[in-house]
Amino acid sequence: MDGSHSSTHVFVAMSGGVDSSVAAALLKEQGYGLTGVFMKNWSGDSYGIQADCPWEQDQKDVEAVCSQLDIPFMTFNFEKEYRERVVGYFFEELRAGRTPNPDVMCNREIKFSLFLERALAKGADLIATGHYARIRQDESGFHLLKGKDTAKDQSYFLHRLTQEQLAKTLFPVGEYTKPEIRTLAKKFGLATAEKKDSQGICFIGDINVRAFMRSGIRVHTGVIRDLDSGEIVGEHDGIEFYTIGQREGLGIGGAAKPYYVADKREDSNELLVVMGSDHPALFKTEAELTDLHWITDRPQDSLAASVRYRQTPVSGDLTGSTFNFDQPVRAVAPGQSVVIYSGDECLGGGIVA
Repeated sequence: MDGSHSSTHVFVAMSGGVDSSVAAALLKEQGYGLTGVFMKNWSGDSYGIQADCPWEQDQKDVEAVCSQLDIPFMTFNFEKEYRERVVGYFFEELRAGRTPNPDVMCNREIKFSLFLERALAKGADLIATGHYARIRQDESGFHLLKGKDTAKDQSYFLHRLTQEQLAKTLFPVGEYTKPEIRTLAKKFGLATAEKKDSQGICFIGDINVRAFMRSGIRVHTGVIRDLDSGEIVGEHDGIEFYTIGQREGLGIGGAAKPYYVADKREDSNELLVVMGSDHPALFKTEAELTDLHWITDRPQDSLAASVRYRQTPVSGDLTGSTFNFDQPVRAVAPGQSVVIYSGDECLGGGIVA
């Protein structure tokens, strides 16, 4: 064990998954003093999804790994704040006709705000998570980089972080690929080594998102209209339940090609659709951004941007608050996060107006 970090105490956010478990094991191997923390942010006692919420098993898995690593275990309860700041935001954006990104909000409001604040108040020097991302420091400050595993890179969800937050954060798994993490979990003999990756909304898990949406959005039917022909081709139960570029769940049969959502008209409560995934109405060459945030000083050139997780960044430039793409980008929806990169560095981003 490397004792060079023995005076630095790290609170590790542990979800019960393999990534955060290995993050703790790697830090333990590097000699850090550790405390494993399970955040109870969602118990599923409302919205009709109690049976789908895995928090009890996740907490037991964290306790088991902490016991294996011989480190203290703690639970932080942020359920009230999570409902207000993340779930509240989720439904507020839906009602406004926008496409929310709860994982970005969860990182900004819970993991790197409340968790960081409480960890520091309880004696932590740093926090760590199992995100696939990297941090580098130089004379100009802290830089957020993509994870080594491009298929798992999570910098998209972390683009709202600040210099102060990065200065207090470690991403131990960012230097590894997912298969390497699985191998390390087996090497360390961790209880979560074979556990499947979680899916779905941050901390809520793999649920029926449409049913979840219905629990907070009233049904109000309207017509689905073909943008090109002007003909009514179906009926929707609320334009809030759909996002630009969506194909599934439209309930339109018998067309020559699949239909995709091209626009939502709040004034007439109409959903406009087009045939084919390559229809010009589904593409945009620019995105007007609000709430722009920069991790470092605002950059000027060599930019590229992603409008969704795992999308290869598309090169372009920023004029004021408008990102101009060098090639058309599909399904740019109001409310989405546009995350801006320069090479492997995540520079920040904004919200599609």
